[in-house]
Amino acid sequence: MGTQEVTRDIWRVALAQIDPTVGDFSGNVRVIREFARQAAELGSAIIAFPELAITGYPPEDLLLKVSFIDAARRALYQLVDVVPDRVLIVGVPWVEGGMLYNAAAVLARGEIVAVVPKHHLPTYGVFDEDRYFARGGYTYRFLWGNLRFGVTICEDIWYPVGPASSLATHGIDILVNINGSPYHRGKWQQRQTMLQTRASDCGCYLAYVNLVGGQDELVFDGNSLVLDPNGSVLARGTSFEEDLVIVDLPVTRVLSSWLHDPRRRWLARTDLDPTLPVSDRAIPLPIPESPLPPLPEHVRRPRRPLEGTAEVYRALVTGVRDYVRKTGFRSAVIGLSGGIDSSLTACIAADALGPEHVTGLSMPSRYSSRHSVEDAQELAHNLGIRFLTVPIEPVHRVFREVLAPLGSQPEEPDIADENLQARIRGTILMTYSNRFGPIVLTTGNKSEMACGYATLYGDMAGGFAVLKDVPKLLVYELARYRNSLSPVIPERVFTKPPSAELRPNQKDVDTLPPFEILDPLLELYVEHDLGREELIREGFDPAIVDRVIAMVDRAEYKRRQAPPGVKLTPRAFGRDRRLPIANWFRG
Repeated sequence: MGTQEVTRDIWRVALAQIDPTVGDFSGNVRVIREFARQAAELGSAIIAFPELAITGYPPEDLLLKVSFIDAARRALYQLVDVVPDRVLIVGVPWVEGGMLYNAAAVLARGEIVAVVPKHHLPTYGVFDEDRYFARGGYTYRFLWGNLRFGVTICEDIWYPVGPASSLATHGIDILVNINGSPYHRGKWQQRQTMLQTRASDCGCYLAYVNLVGGQDELVFDGNSLVLDPNGSVLARGTSFEEDLVIVDLPVTRVLSSWLHDPRRRWLARTDLDPTLPVSDRAIPLPIPESPLPPLPEHVRRPRRPLEGTAEVYRALVTGVRDYVRKTGFRSAVIGLSGGIDSSLTACIAADALGPEHVTGLSMPSRYSSRHSVEDAQELAHNLGIRFLTVPIEPVHRVFREVLAPLGSQPEEPDIADENLQARIRGTILMTYSNRFGPIVLTTGNKSEMACGYATLYGDMAGGFAVLKDVPKLLVYELARYRNSLSPVIPERVFTKPPSAELRPNQKDVDTLPPFEILDPLLELYVEHDLGREELIREGFDPAIVDRVIAMVDRAEYKRRQAPPGVKLTPRAFGRDRRLPIANWFRG
């Protein structure tokens, strides 16, 4: 059938914003089939899925297993006949000529029409694609009647020169970009600004489909977009939810924009040397039926992206929900101290998993205040989670007696005794997890983790660190936001001074600078890599700068042993910020 000389103005494109699981080939294929059939029933001609949707993203060193690559190829072939009269675009790892590519398979009429390789391979932040993939050196322009479209993969669209500009040189109506773009605060605004520029530069419609859901530390926010040749947003996917975005694109307007914009004529000059060679591939299908069926209200409704604190809270809920689900757990247990960190963690867990799947353990010591136990109990009641009390005093007393022969017992609690209490609590939580099956969610925040204000094998013991990338001041903002939805956290939790309650009258500010000073300083030192002199020039007290730098650098060995946690900032501990433990550099 080839490329018929048939003109069709309106082409319906669907973006399937899905939440795959790494290595769950049967489950991922099932989800792709379901979304593809739904989109086809609604008259979509092109149905696009995210980057590496077949395998889940990122598969990391699973890509070094031949058996994994073979399983991905077999899974792809299970999709060739799902909607044979439509075009399906699916992300998949693909071996060609002895090289592995991060690729987009274009399927139609029960066959693989072409496999498009990714050209720009990110190797920064959380990305390490040069470790696995070869760089693609070519691309395709697909022809279907009067429609001309191209396909690029994630990082390819972030560069002004590459596959997108090469396709624009040849002339396309629609550019489909499939993505696994991880979330951090404000990422969707940065992404949208870039895409608007790229749509305008290429002079075509830009359909950007992104993953959604959590994978280990990463969270994917969805927020898929369709933009017109001027960069105006035509449609958007829901934030942090699976979604099917369907939009009708009048492609004859692309020709009109090229006729009116001299930049487009210059771009199409034949004497220009394109970055990548572009080959034409015909889509072996007849033009889709006309007229198109009407879209139901739930598909046509406009989506507004989440912003600010609401966006961050939803990211945390999504990260916890998917980490627990995808690692095979069904429930969670949290040590409830009555403080702001454990209160927020319990709220996130209850919202992510359902309150019936969350248990809070209160583990008071001789130093615990009555109001802390009361606040923890009230929070549990308000959330509807199970609440248990396990006093640690008897165990603490026995430990002191057992350890006495090792050295004199201090008159007042020292650091070792404080950490002992935290380790007793960690042992109780891990034993409860071991016996009854829930994952332990730790409650420490980024400010504490940065400074090492945490106990190895104590409050750091657990399976997932919910607030690992949440600075202390943001913890309060998120807790206030959660209370605006329903008032579950007791007001006293917000007003009392933060304290670990491991010795009499202890306050966090006895060890750490005030969080109003500490958090901005940490952001500049940890996320922006400012040195000592630069921090002092920013107005921070030199003594505080020296103290904080020493704490942060000294605690690297602790952070290396911390559980994973949701990435929220552009420079999270773990996958993003990687420093040597044995390191004498200061400043």
